Amino acid sequence: MNEVPTSASPEALVVALTPSQTSALKLAKLGDLHPQNTKTWTHMDATVTYARSDRFKERPIKVKSATTATVERLQELGLLASVDGSSGTEAPQKITMAGKLWLLKHK
Repeated sequence: MNEVPTSASPEALVVALTPSQTSALKLAKLGDLHPQNTKTWTHMDATVTYARSDRFKERPIKVKSATTATVERLQELGLLASVDGSSGTEAPQKITMAGKLWLLKHK
């Protein structure tokens, strides 16, 4: 009766992630990840932005992205899941409850 849902499995909470996997998980927490080019994932309409103090727009803030290998590894661990429930590699990805719990535990 009191079963733990599969998306928040205890195995996913004890796994050690690399810094690139951690940053990809944080990126997914800000919004769904969509495939952009052949090997990158980022938010839907991500564009280059500038800081408010950058009056002449000389220093652009880089668009953050994750690699396909990183996204696939996070899917295997159950920290990311497809938005529409399909298992395709081209489907947008969202963070699962296990991913949110991992970020809370390993800040």
